[in-house]
Amino acid sequence: MSQRYKIIDPQGVNFLTCTIVGWIDIFTRPVYKEIIMDSLSYCRKEKGLLLHGYVLMPNHLHMIASTEVGGNLSHILRDFKKYTSVEIKKYLNDYQNVESRREWMVSMFGMAGKDNAANKEFQLWKNDNHPIALYSNEVVLQKLEYLHNNPVRAGFVVLPEHWLYSSATNYAGLESVIEIDHLW
Repeated sequence: MSQRYKIIDPQGVNFLTCTIVGWIDIFTRPVYKEIIMDSLSYCRKEKGLLLHGYVLMPNHLHMIASTEVGGNLSHILRDFKKYTSVEIKKYLNDYQNVESRREWMVSMFGMAGKDNAANKEFQLWKNDNHPIALYSNEVVLQKLEYLHNNPVRAGFVVLPEHWLYSSATNYAGLESVIEIDHLW
């Protein structure tokens, strides 16, 4: 793996993109979104994740994140991805759920897992996070605006704070799905 795709400073502020394999738009149903939001909240409260900004799109998650002193962002992301994969796999394999694309998604995530020696059976997330170290307030603000405007560019909403699964609501002082660690 290229050095540019590794978190160089495990406690630094990073812009991250976590993408679903095959760009499958799994985050169209509330149950999957809640798994992600609950896990991010848990990582903040229990693992030392400092979540400065985020947007959950149908097939990827952008974050601006760092850790408390002594934390390791790579380890937190690894645990986050593993936990959310297991929980989503459980839900997909529950024939009581109403997922109309269950068989197709299980097949796609299964094929992705077979191509990965670490997973073998099921892979939800792509392996990399495309971290970009953020060393200045100017770059942090640029990335924060980029992720908040992602749903606007996609045509889902007119204003960033109208997208429920985004820290744009937090920065606008509105009710939000999860708490974040404000940058300013």
